[in-house]
Amino acid sequence: MSTEPTTTSAADARADWERRIYRRLTDTSSADPALALPAPSDVRATPGTGHVRLDWHRVDDAAGYLVERTGPDGEARLVQHGGADVAAVPSPPFADTGLEPGATYSYRVAAVAGADHPAWHWSEPVVAAMPGTTGAGRDEARPEALELTVDAAAVTGTLDRVWHMVGSERLTQLRFGDDGHGNDIGTEFAEALRVAATDLGVTHVRAHAILHDDNHVVVRAEDGTLRLDFSAVDAIYDQLLGLGLRPVVELSFMPAALARDPGQTVFEYGAIISPPSDWAEWRSTVEALVRHLVDRYGVDEVERWAFEVWNEPNLEVFWSGTRDEYLRLYDESAAAVKAVDARLRVGGPSTAAGEWVETLAAHAEDSGAPLDFVTSHTYGNLPLDTRPSLRRHGLDGVPTWWTEWGVGSTHFGPVHDAVLGAPFALSGYQEVQGRMEAVAYWVISDHFEELGRPPALFHDGFGLLTVGNLRKPRYWAVHLAAHQGDQVLAAELTGDGAGTLVHAWATRHDDGTVDVLLWNGTLNAALVGGDPRLDRTVRARVRGLGGGRTVNVARVDAHHSNILDGYPADIPWPDPELWARLRERDHLDLEELAPVPAGTDEAEVVVHLPMPGVVRIRFGAPRAV
Repeated sequence: MSTEPTTTSAADARADWERRIYRRLTDTSSADPALALPAPSDVRATPGTGHVRLDWHRVDDAAGYLVERTGPDGEARLVQHGGADVAAVPSPPFADTGLEPGATYSYRVAAVAGADHPAWHWSEPVVAAMPGTTGAGRDEARPEALELTVDAAAVTGTLDRVWHMVGSERLTQLRFGDDGHGNDIGTEFAEALRVAATDLGVTHVRAHAILHDDNHVVVRAEDGTLRLDFSAVDAIYDQLLGLGLRPVVELSFMPAALARDPGQTVFEYGAIISPPSDWAEWRSTVEALVRHLVDRYGVDEVERWAFEVWNEPNLEVFWSGTRDEYLRLYDESAAAVKAVDARLRVGGPSTAAGEWVETLAAHAEDSGAPLDFVTSHTYGNLPLDTRPSLRRHGLDGVPTWWTEWGVGSTHFGPVHDAVLGAPFALSGYQEVQGRMEAVAYWVISDHFEELGRPPALFHDGFGLLTVGNLRKPRYWAVHLAAHQGDQVLAAELTGDGAGTLVHAWATRHDDGTVDVLLWNGTLNAALVGGDPRLDRTVRARVRGLGGGRTVNVARVDAHHSNILDGYPADIPWPDPELWARLRERDHLDLEELAPVPAGTDEAEVVVHLPMPGVVRIRFGAPRAV
């Protein structure tokens, strides 16, 4: 046997991973034929500048759709969006990006019943030839401006503020002090949560590890009995409520005194991922916790909270038990919550990559276990539709919450601090309108210690806010979403990239202010640095304005509302002078335009929209004449 080390290139590893995913999602040999869905019909592939637009007819009971591409090398691959944890996209149309000019691509589309279910039937292939030429003459013609028409007098619906929930590292951080770099963790973390409540309209926070042994909840006495102490939990929740927020109580992780195998841990802080050694003790502990919370805060308050059973039990790194043992954990936990008061909400499965939704729904149908809401997670992709899975098991109407969601799942991945996350966030929020009740961006703050504390200010952390609470580009996207009006207006967007790369959201406030939110992005994380072929210009025409109005434009792109623009890459932590300059730049870039004259019913604004980029055009409340 050779003792020479072997190496695998990143490209080889990536190709191997794609082949494994392809086999898992196309092999039906062990799949349930009752979940076989027909192939989508009327699949069309339309080449555009820098992308191919794919359209198809939706399939009843589909959670999402797999897109298979065959390129010039002749190998069929699932379009993986640069590495998302779920391959399927929730709905058409879809833009395939990162393609070679002049190359020809073939596509097939299949409907799937869920993120963890394979495709049974594929559409007939369709072909698209990219414009332009390979090699030296790679430039493609610049597309004409997209046309957006908004009717400020035509309300089509009400905005669903699905960003009212946010993810957070464990709330125990509220008690921590200096991080070793002069940053007070507890103070800054509390401020991040306060900002989420006051600026983003966040009402609920979902965090890990309330039962972690750092909080000293469960201790086994020498006589073998359990002693419970909720004083640390009380301090945490008192402070959270004082910030104007309510918890989604993730029932995790396993206290050492209860664990079957306390040596099974995850994260730098040693969270125990083991099932309990005694199920009755787990159940009694959960019931005691919930009863204590009701006694302390009142049932009318706690019924506005929620109890989520565990975190990502479909991953071995987070649950050392089996799937059946997780279902028992769910049953015991749900029974414990409901034993305190039937009004209290409990749900799961809190899985990674959209999995086990069908599993838990079927289990609840068969066992009668309560299921007040369904939760799962997705990174690098838009959340799939869980409603068909729930409907199949008589659970139509049960709310769905994505309790973790973000532009990337990899710690220190290059997308986290980049502008690409800004249009990504808006695409997700718009996609789930009318079908999902909460989408919690993971997480609010870069004070995050799963793999240790941040090594530098800009370290590509998961937070919307940096250490020190500077606002990243995607924070501003969430801010713009949160500061829209509640009345959704009729809007029609046409042109090359409309509805796939470039999206529009028009809303009206109660005082008559009209917001037109535009963004240009792709799910393809490989284009984190942008692609000039995908840049667009949009001509926005808004009619039905009436009265004189101020006009301003907010921008989020590489050079606007981007705190990282120009930051010295070789400086891990700023000195006081650099901190001061950063805080001075920590604002949303706004430009005032000429006002709309009184008596004018229509206005036109032309904006450049790079990829990635976000623009909001705001027409102020009409002035009295």
